[in-house]
Amino acid sequence: MQEETEALLQSYYAAFNAQDTNAMLALLSNHIIHDIGQGRREFGKSAFGRFMKSMHQCCQEHIFDIEIMTNEDGSRAAAEFTIIGSYATSGSASLSEPGQTFRVPGGTFFEIRNGKIARISSYYGLQEWLAQIIFTESQTYAEIESDEDPPDFEILQRKLYLI
Repeated sequence: MQEETEALLQSYYAAFNAQDTNAMLALLSNHIIHDIGQGRREFGKSAFGRFMKSMHQCCQEHIFDIEIMTNEDGSRAAAEFTIIGSYATSGSASLSEPGQTFRVPGGTFFEIRNGKIARISSYYGLQEWLAQIIFTESQTYAEIESDEDPPDFEILQRKLYLI
């Protein structure tokens, strides 16, 4: 079962990198649970599809250096990776500017049922990512941390991902 789970997740990341939402949806359970990068939890394929459509509209992301680990029966897995990306758009809800890039470490936990992905819980270097998209070139993270009113990273994340 480990081999099947690893192949399933390799297909998932190949579809992600190709921005092929339909291929991703085909790999998911109808009742998928999606924990969005340290944010809210969504349920079902239609919610996942809407999230991916929104992501593809605002940015181009590529996941590489993927290391997949599974338990013995293949029912649970984890992936560690690096995400590189660039923003295509900006707007009132976004912290980014078009063309702005980022590179951060990430990881995802998966639950597998009946050969389909039943849960996706994603995490990434949130503060590192926010530092890359909101700090000016002259600011350092230490300078921001020492401000009297440092940015609230949870609020900033909500603005960017509309959570």
